[in-house]
Amino acid sequence: MGRRTVRWRVAAAAAVLLCGAGALSPPAVAAPDPDAAPYVFAEDARTVEGATNTAGAVQLARGKTYRSSVPEDGKLYYRLDLDDADNAYVSATAVPGPGTTVASSEGLKVTVQDAEGHRCSSGTARFGPTSSPRPITAWAMREIGRDAYMCQGAGTYHLLVERIGAGTSAEGTRSGDWGLELQHVWEPPVKETGATAAAPESWNSAPPETVTDGGGRRTGGTSFATASPVGQGVWEETGDLRPGQTLYYKVPVGWGRQVYATAELGSANGGGDGFTGNAAVMSLYNPVRGLVDDMRSPYDGRQRSITLDPLPPVHHDNRFAVDDQTKGMRFAGWYYLAVHLGTSVADRFGDRPIGLTLRVRVAGSEDDGPEYVGESEPRSVFAVTDEDRSEAESKEATRAAGGGGAGSSGGDEDSNGIGSGASSNAAREPGDDATAMKLLAAGGIGTGSLLLLMLGLWTLVARRRAAAWR
Repeated sequence: MGRRTVRWRVAAAAAVLLCGAGALSPPAVAAPDPDAAPYVFAEDARTVEGATNTAGAVQLARGKTYRSSVPEDGKLYYRLDLDDADNAYVSATAVPGPGTTVASSEGLKVTVQDAEGHRCSSGTARFGPTSSPRPITAWAMREIGRDAYMCQGAGTYHLLVERIGAGTSAEGTRSGDWGLELQHVWEPPVKETGATAAAPESWNSAPPETVTDGGGRRTGGTSFATASPVGQGVWEETGDLRPGQTLYYKVPVGWGRQVYATAELGSANGGGDGFTGNAAVMSLYNPVRGLVDDMRSPYDGRQRSITLDPLPPVHHDNRFAVDDQTKGMRFAGWYYLAVHLGTSVADRFGDRPIGLTLRVRVAGSEDDGPEYVGESEPRSVFAVTDEDRSEAESKEATRAAGGGGAGSSGGDEDSNGIGSGASSNAAREPGDDATAMKLLAAGGIGTGSLLLLMLGLWTLVARRRAAAWR
């Protein structure tokens, strides 16, 4: 029994080494696949169909993520069942299929309505001057106290998702059905403090000093669910950024803290010349995927940078501000950076990756924030933990797990080439064979050495068996 145990352990070790031999030869991080899915949906996203009228609308449960689609000239309804204390936030991310052409005026509009058809709020997202197909996200909400008469009671509400703008691009190409990722987030009420609800009147709006230290390497995700965590520091994208690609990163921002970000595009690789206006865009989204701000930049083959304007510290009462940027900074939690390089860059400089570096600063003193009565759904979405900070500050080239597992630019694809959350490059837990392979790679063991080691192990097994029979 002991000899069989030894033999099986040796054989298993040899098999692991042999299977990992091919994984050690290529570079640690491969360049992005230009044919990969443009967006990886959350693994736990349930697929639902939108209804063409409110009577047939399917319910979106709070704290859950869903996958759907919206056709050209589409107008779809989904149901929300809310009580009289819910602050409900719903986001919709539209994903055009690969190879489609969109007009700058095209986009998505989402509206939350009450049972009488009154509009509680609405939000829009357009592709804008880049005229490049990319994931765009709009959000809408039902807030308690926002209106004294409408959208305050318990009952049935509806989310209306509709496509807006030109149905046909300037080139005359229809953009087809778009994939949709829907998320319903519930924010609990806060304990009464007696203070008057008003946005902070002053805050530090001076641009900070440039971040020059800290950070490391990251592989950007291709969706909210697979966003790669980054903290304060300088972060180099391991796979670079291709024309038409959008990479996602997430930053933990606690109550009372400010986030600043700059995306630096490297110079063009190889030939090509010319000038492309609105070639790149960087967007910042809050923890409920609400757009806070975005900035654009041209590209002429030389290095360029995109910097977000200074934003106020995260404060619960920012929701009472007049401007959308301040309103968006109402939650603590993960803030998402999405960097997109327009397809027009390929026309001038070829479909080659361009280097990308992120400079992130999280400033200010963290405070306790509001005292919520109850737990948010998803749980802890409005909190920053020590684990979150540790994950964001790690110098390892990692991609965050999303929707119950890590994602990548690959994954299963539907008819539109839009990936699911499954991925062959999923993150592995410490101590598994992926970790072993990293250790072997660090030791410089190549494929040939592994084969020799395997033969040595089998020789050892043979000798032990011979000794056992003597």
